[in-house]
Amino acid sequence: MDRTEKEELVSTLNASFGEVSLVIVTQQTGLTVAQSQDLRRKMRAAGANFKVSKNRLTRLALKGTKFEGLDSLFSGPTGIAMSEDPIAAAKVAVEFAKDNDKLQIVGGAMDSQVLDVEGVMALAKLPSLDELRGKLIGLMQAPATKVAGVLQAPAGQMARLLNAYAQKGEAA
Repeated sequence: MDRTEKEELVSTLNASFGEVSLVIVTQQTGLTVAQSQDLRRKMRAAGANFKVSKNRLTRLALKGTKFEGLDSLFSGPTGIAMSEDPIAAAKVAVEFAKDNDKLQIVGGAMDSQVLDVEGVMALAKLPSLDELRGKLIGLMQAPATKVAGVLQAPAGQMARLLNAYAQKGEAA
């Protein structure tokens, strides 16, 4: 890799760090190509991505971004998971690390707040953005459904009362 390619990689990574709200730093020792492709596929499906790059170049790309505090985590064979959704990359990384002991989570950052391993694990336990939206819509629809039921109840009772009088009149 020559100097211009390195500069291009650093600027691309720097731009990526500016667009995302979550970065997770992992160490992968002995991860096979198939396992690495599986991890990348799962990340893409969740709206995140996973990259492996040289630590020195990644540290250069971190400068001037909100993730500058992650600088000390880059040593050894590291990979970075990034996503705009603050929970998507954390969920995939934690699930993959549970199933595969060759991937270890070192830490991460959500916006400018640096997270340790426990912080990333706690973030992964939170419901996803889509789940939260579904719950919110359900909560907003519930009162409307209850109001409609209350408004229909008197009309239904009146119809049953008239039906009872009609049946009583026919019987007599």
